[in-house]
Amino acid sequence: MKENYLIQIDGRMEQDGPDEADSIRLMTRGSFVRRGGSFFITYTETETTGYEGCTTTVRVAQDASKVSMTRFGRRPSQLVIEKGVRHLCHYDTGYGAMTLGVAADEICHQLTDAGGQVEFSYTLDMDSAGMISRNLVKIQVRPAVS
Repeated sequence: MKENYLIQIDGRMEQDGPDEADSIRLMTRGSFVRRGGSFFITYTETETTGYEGCTTTVRVAQDASKVSMTRFGRRPSQLVIEKGVRHLCHYDTGYGAMTLGVAADEICHQLTDAGGQVEFSYTLDMDSAGMISRNLVKIQVRPAVS
C-alpha cells in the first residue's frame, strides 16, 4: 500500500447526550483511491488506537448513501452505515466480539480524486442495552508532501 495521503480522523462518541462525550483525533498516512462508484481510504492502525497491526478501510459511496468501515487483522470488525437501514455488524473490542445495531444519522462528503473530506454520524445499539452511543466522524484526506 502506497501511503501517499495524510489522513486526519476526528471522532466523537456521545453517551447520555452531548454533555457525556469523548473525542479523539488521529493523524496518519494512508492510501486513497476512487474505484467504481466508491472512494476508499485505507490506513494502518497504531498503538494509539488500540488496534496496532490492523488495517482499516473506509469505503464511501460516491452518492453518499453508505459508508463501511472494515478492520482487518487480529481484531476484525465491520460497521456498515447506510441511510435508512439498520445493519447488524460484527465488532471485536479486543476483550471479545459482539453484534451491534448500526443506523446512520447522516452522511455527506466532498471527496474528489485529489482528496477532500467525509462526515458521517450513526448510532450504535445492542438489543439488551438499547442505544449505546451516537458517533460522529470526520475524515479529511489530502496528498502528502514528499
